[in-house]
Amino acid sequence: MTLTSGGSTTGSRTQMGRIVASSFTGSLIEYYDFLLYSTASAVVFNQVFFSNLDPVTGTIASFGTFAAGYLARPLGGVVFGHFGDRLGRKKMLVLTMLIMGVVSFLIGCLPTYGQIGAAAPVLLILLRIVQGVAVGGEWGGAVLITAEHATSRRGLWASFTNAGAPAGMVLSTAVMAVMASVTTPEQFTAWGWRVPFLLSILLLAVGLWIRLSVTESPAFEAMKDRKAEARTPLLEVLRNHPRTLLLAVGVGLGAFVVQGTLTTFLIAYALGAGFERPTVLNALTVSSAGAVIGILGWSALTDRVGRRPVVLTAALATAVFAYLLFPMLDSGSVALLVLAVVLGQSVIHAAFYGPLAALMSEVFKTSSRYTGASLGYQLAGMGAGLSPLLFASLQKAGASTVMLSTVIAAFCLLSVFSLVRLGETSSRELVDA
Repeated sequence: MTLTSGGSTTGSRTQMGRIVASSFTGSLIEYYDFLLYSTASAVVFNQVFFSNLDPVTGTIASFGTFAAGYLARPLGGVVFGHFGDRLGRKKMLVLTMLIMGVVSFLIGCLPTYGQIGAAAPVLLILLRIVQGVAVGGEWGGAVLITAEHATSRRGLWASFTNAGAPAGMVLSTAVMAVMASVTTPEQFTAWGWRVPFLLSILLLAVGLWIRLSVTESPAFEAMKDRKAEARTPLLEVLRNHPRTLLLAVGVGLGAFVVQGTLTTFLIAYALGAGFERPTVLNALTVSSAGAVIGILGWSALTDRVGRRPVVLTAALATAVFAYLLFPMLDSGSVALLVLAVVLGQSVIHAAFYGPLAALMSEVFKTSSRYTGASLGYQLAGMGAGLSPLLFASLQKAGASTVMLSTVIAAFCLLSVFSLVRLGETSSRELVDA
């Protein structure tokens, strides 16, 4: 079976639809669990798990636990990437989803600092690390099982996995916003925040039912038939493709720094600027819903014009937008708040982030693609976990918003440099010769 960048999709339309639905729904559920934590870390965890600290320090500590999940993601990429390259994509997808659902449910059951003291944040951090390992392994499998089945519109089909991230944000922030609106501030702090985490167990059942119905990647099966699998995929990537890995990280880093800014740090910043919690969460929900459409639309365009022109333009536009973001928030205008997050996340960042799914899968060989794509994506993904912590720390140290914007712009320019060096990837084959 041959896959070409311009050929027809492999397998039946029904199977392809099932695979795309599996990748999107599975990613939605995974990121519902993972990004629910980001919302909670910005609005309530500093009060629940770090109540012994002053508000600013508590927010920094809360963002620190949020960052721990991102720091664990490369480990998940390596571990699940190894077995995904050796045993298959599908098995790892089912396992990572199971871990994510159970861990999120357990976070909803955790006792607070006031109940068990320092053990509460310790348990929170441990669960967050396990969560990070699981999501670090999930992305690569979801992208590859889609991209390796269909290549005629690879940018579009692979982007359904990335579209699952803002869709998960829509669901998580919507549920959190509902709980914040139907409870008093005291009730929300006491138990309201737990409900979205406990709902994870229901989403897990749905996700597993969908993922168990898909077939294994044809590119992986072709590699197994040729007995061409790598004994140690990580070593193959590090020995034979170190430049590719570094450039892939560089391309994604700017997009993830912006993601962490727009989905996590922005919440705390806007609350500090005087906006009401439901207002901020509702604005983020609207922008995340728009990002789903933006990611699919921009990624489909890359199938026509290439990955590089779209991502390059988005990275440069983001560097400029960084200097507009904080003045719009400081205005105190709800309209400008909504405009900032919608323009930033639904339009500009969608074009920056969406095509990364296809791009990351196109630069590595089949025998080490799960490991290479996962590691590149997750190392870059640490930018989303560390940027809120970095910006909160800079803010506490007295840094101006211009300084924060300059940091964002610098990461975007790093992405531009890396993308120029990496070259165009859309015409590359996914089955090794």
